[in-house]
Amino acid sequence: MERKLKIKVCGMKFAENREQVEQLGVDLLGYIFYEPSKRFVGDDPDAGLFNAAKPKVAVFVDENAFEILALTKNFDFEYVQLHGKENPKTCGMLKKQGLKIIKAFSVDDSFKFETTQAYEKDVDYFLFDTKTKLHGGSGKKFNWEILNKYSGHRPFFLSGGIAPGDVAEIKKIDHPKLTGVDLNSGFEDEPGLKNIEKLKQFIEEIK
Repeated sequence: MERKLKIKVCGMKFAENREQVEQLGVDLLGYIFYEPSKRFVGDDPDAGLFNAAKPKVAVFVDENAFEILALTKNFDFEYVQLHGKENPKTCGMLKKQGLKIIKAFSVDDSFKFETTQAYEKDVDYFLFDTKTKLHGGSGKKFNWEILNKYSGHRPFFLSGGIAPGDVAEIKKIDHPKLTGVDLNSGFEDEPGLKNIEKLKQFIEEIK
């Protein structure tokens, strides 16, 4: 039986583009609340940007937990993705407030998957992204074979440099906890502006 991977499109920045992406049958929409990112939603986000019917993911890097709670309540977010050095306690506190938690880890060849164990009970998903100086959106892949070293209980999203031509390789990943893919810079015309045709084709192929 082929599993159905969740499709998360991250780095939404423009309301009209978000509407088009949403119509492609994606499962989650990610918005970046991290100022140094080229996909930062901005201090004055596009009107209607957050009016999505699909579940929304607010992405933060080492942000104050109370700030996270205020923002997620204000804009009606269901998910929070923590992409920095947040500890299990912070994850647990946010989870107790009714948020679903995705904890991101930056992976390279020396990454120790045991690191994730401390977070197991405080998150809903892990996300494995490529380790770079910036927090995500690098367009670079890590060696997906090392995912075999992950033996945790939490399902995970694959992130980091996924591009339109990667469907066959992703389908080869035979890990019982792979739950979805996180699409970002490989499907853009410019930071935050998603290429609808590329996304559409990828989604059709992977589903």
